[in-house]
Amino acid sequence: MKTAIIGLGNMGKGLARRLAGKTDLVVAGRNEAAARDFASSVGATSTSIADAVASAEIVVLALPYAAALEFAANPALAGKVVVDLSNPVKPDFSGLSIGHETSAGERIQAAAGQARVVKAFNTIFAGLFDTPVAATRSVPVFLAGNDEGAVAAVESLAAKAGFATEKAGGLEAARLLEPLGMLNIRFGYGLGRGTAIAPTWLAVAA
Repeated sequence: MKTAIIGLGNMGKGLARRLAGKTDLVVAGRNEAAARDFASSVGATSTSIADAVASAEIVVLALPYAAALEFAANPALAGKVVVDLSNPVKPDFSGLSIGHETSAGERIQAAAGQARVVKAFNTIFAGLFDTPVAATRSVPVFLAGNDEGAVAAVESLAAKAGFATEKAGGLEAARLLEPLGMLNIRFGYGLGRGTAIAPTWLAVAA
């Protein structure tokens, strides 16, 4: 399945570096020249945002929440697997702007109509993409989505990117995953733990 990464901030570039050469990958951003240069540096391809969406089966919205919500209304996303990795953080990073009764993932699904939205990658820092793959094999990407086939596709993508996975259930579970992402941000920045951290889930032997 071809994967398009829309947005080339730290998360988009990091994920692209992990996936380049492991899946059919195209990257796109508002600055097409910069996207071409980056794609060339990692061995991926680049094109316009419109062409990237049209050609891909999986579209990763590597965008801040507000931008992802706006992009989700693009009718070209209908029928595609759409990956939302955003956290709806307040401008001062003091907490989430929405949560518990809804989520960024659910709002993006509502805006995207017939797309199949999967919440993923929102609980890890971009810096983890630049660590050796061996260091992240046990780091989970938490997945939430209403379509089993879409969740399975993103599960495979996360594995190719060098991560473990944990399925959290339907997309309403994004109401739990986004606060978890915010907690990771608080540990990393507010409490000085740095960005080489990630939440995980352990089975404790009796």
